[in-house]
Amino acid sequence: MAHQITTGQWNRTLLHRQHLLDRVAEDAIEVLDRCVGLQAQDPRAPFFGLASRIADFDPLELDELLIDREVVRMATLRSTVCAMDAEDARWVRPLVQPTLDAELATHARELGERRAAQVVAEAGDLLAGRSISGTELGRALHQRHPAASPATLVAVARCALPLVQVPPRGLWRGSAAPTYQLFDDWVGAREPAVTGDEARRDLIRLYLRGFGPATVQGIQRWCGLTKLGSLVEEMEADWELVERSGPDGERLFDLEGLDIIDADRPAPVRLLAPYDNVLVAQADRQRIADEDRIRRLRTPNGRSPGFVLVDGWLAGSWHIDDGRVGLDLMIEPSAAQRDELDVEVQLLQDFLDERG
Repeated sequence: MAHQITTGQWNRTLLHRQHLLDRVAEDAIEVLDRCVGLQAQDPRAPFFGLASRIADFDPLELDELLIDREVVRMATLRSTVCAMDAEDARWVRPLVQPTLDAELATHARELGERRAAQVVAEAGDLLAGRSISGTELGRALHQRHPAASPATLVAVARCALPLVQVPPRGLWRGSAAPTYQLFDDWVGAREPAVTGDEARRDLIRLYLRGFGPATVQGIQRWCGLTKLGSLVEEMEADWELVERSGPDGERLFDLEGLDIIDADRPAPVRLLAPYDNVLVAQADRQRIADEDRIRRLRTPNGRSPGFVLVDGWLAGSWHIDDGRVGLDLMIEPSAAQRDELDVEVQLLQDFLDERG
């Protein structure tokens, strides 16, 4: 019979694996790898994500990784822009191409499949060996296909081709519009480290290392892939994974040998980045948030606020207005929690003032 874990254990284990119980003194790329990339359609979100996990994080460290092409910003998991180790992106991007193909199919119906294929070929020619701004790419394609909007044409290229958003876009002080380059031209052409089912197994391993224990649905929603259940079952049969039972009987899987953290472990206040994957794109959010609170933070345009965790649980959001950090809480914090909140707000404010 699978060992059952409590809600508190599930919560603290997730926070521990995400470095949200104690900030660590580690290199940014190591933490980025453990988080399997950080969602980055908001260009500053990865910097806030690392600041919540790394002691005295310097945003110039991530800037250098992006400039040196060790980290890339590109559409990968769930067709979403992520900041990811370039060598991980090399095998993750082709693995999740089916998710991007589903988005591409929507545009292809609008353009017609033959024309969409033509747009992809033309975009590849325009991008070969050089970087092009999204505006320039859209304009050039629109000249060839005047009936389609430039935005749709760029979206077709983005879904079909492995395009990196190159600096200065995505730097801490960068404000440029997206400029694209083909992944192999930007990073260098090499074969991916893993492909096929072994790549899918690696993605499962990485997710469980950073976010487990988790349901199969949790793994699938995070990465955007489907039909991973049989692979998870095989990995369990091979003794690589263990099965646990969640607090409400959820069937959870985890890497063999990883610790489950005690429910009474203190969880400090944390201000999480917008789009932080601890909360976003999760099917197992009951381990960290009440669904009603999640609904209250949804916005009509899909933009994400920063998230506030109190005692390990979603308790509100944070925002920046005129350079100042503000909170919108859904709870009435205790005096001790208010003190912790004040400390974290000041840390983030100092981060903005000193590094911005």
